[in-house]
Amino acid sequence: MREAAKKLGLSVAALSRYVSSGKVPAPQIIEVGNFQVHSWTEDDIERVRQLLPKIKNGRKTWRQKKQSAKKQLAISNQQSAKSKSKAKKPQPKATAPQKAK
Repeated sequence: MREAAKKLGLSVAALSRYVSSGKVPAPQIIEVGNFQVHSWTEDDIERVRQLLPKIKNGRKTWRQKKQSAKKQLAISNQQSAKSKSKAKKPQPKATAPQKAK
């Protein structure tokens, strides 16, 4: 697992999470003594390398959070501007005729 993670440029913990959550297919498991070890082949590593750009890990950097907040604000401003323009404008009241003196 360590060697595969190193070749992929990931931490061992990240690769383990991806395998356990099903984002990455698990390689063959072999038993060595009392331990179960994932047997990573070069084909398995290449398959994971192709999947990595498609994996969303759910975390956002502060820049992504800031940009998404700005986009949401812009969308809500556009929607409120549209709803205001579609709203009926009040008609001016007719004035009562003036009494002659």
